[in-house]
Amino acid sequence: MKHIINWTFLLVLAVACARPYAHTPLKTMDELEYPYSVKKVQLDSVHLLAYMEQGPADAPVILFLHGLGSYAPAWKKQLAVLSLQYRCIAVDLPGYGKSAKGAYEGGMKYNAGLVLQFADKLGITEFTLAGHSMGGQIAITAALMAPQRIKKLILAAPAGFETFDAGEKAWFRDVVTARGTKITPAKAIIQNYHSNFYQFPDDAEFMIRDRLAMRSAVDFDWYCYIIPKGVQGMVNEPVYNRLPELKMPVLVVFGANDQLIPNRFLNGGRTEEIAKVSERIPNHQLVMIPGVGHFVQFEGSEAFNQAVSGFMGMGR
Repeated sequence: MKHIINWTFLLVLAVACARPYAHTPLKTMDELEYPYSVKKVQLDSVHLLAYMEQGPADAPVILFLHGLGSYAPAWKKQLAVLSLQYRCIAVDLPGYGKSAKGAYEGGMKYNAGLVLQFADKLGITEFTLAGHSMGGQIAITAALMAPQRIKKLILAAPAGFETFDAGEKAWFRDVVTARGTKITPAKAIIQNYHSNFYQFPDDAEFMIRDRLAMRSAVDFDWYCYIIPKGVQGMVNEPVYNRLPELKMPVLVVFGANDQLIPNRFLNGGRTEEIAKVSERIPNHQLVMIPGVGHFVQFEGSEAFNQAVSGFMGMGR
């Protein structure tokens, strides 16, 4: 009961504190404005993935996976800088952004398998896989599935390091629903985005405007559908015990002021304690960026990109 009270209190606080954002309603989520041109690839009869690509075609590949409720533009600051040296590809996962929508499974192995299939379609045999939050757990899962293909891992505030007992997993399943996602008030949406940052930057406001605008899209219900599927996948397909199996070099980056990891409703504590879970990975580097929240690759983009550049340059 305590956790439900906390959730309700914070939702009320969000509605009270957030300010309105001007936005233009969308007919479909395909109308979202992206910072780079969008390509699409048909994986099979039901899966069509949208992606942005920047950088030399013959350069080493970094494939970027967004987090829960997010989309490919979350990596735009990495595409802008890292593409000077690398072929950078940011994907919309199934059900998100400009990718096809549908009654998809949405779990970690499901998404990891499609990411590997996506790489096949583009003729990419070996690559570095980067993932933020839920995308980090998907990236770990893909690396466990195909360690011969994933040469390096970049994990930005990854899900999967924090563990939950059976009751806590059930709480997640009960709290995050498609209907709840659909009817979330605008002011709560705004505050939820602010909680992803330590100090919300002005150049992240496009994320809020897009999230508000997509509520009118005809395919918004499918977006709402895939959100709880992702949550269920994270809690039902843990990777914590398998972290020692990751033999490739792994860069782990956390914002020192992450307000979402550890989960503030269930566990509490300091982000640094969760970040130390990276010690379970044999060949890892851990970078903590001060004054930065959960959206570490965006809010702390300069330090993040420097860490990635150094990491990618090792062993070349």
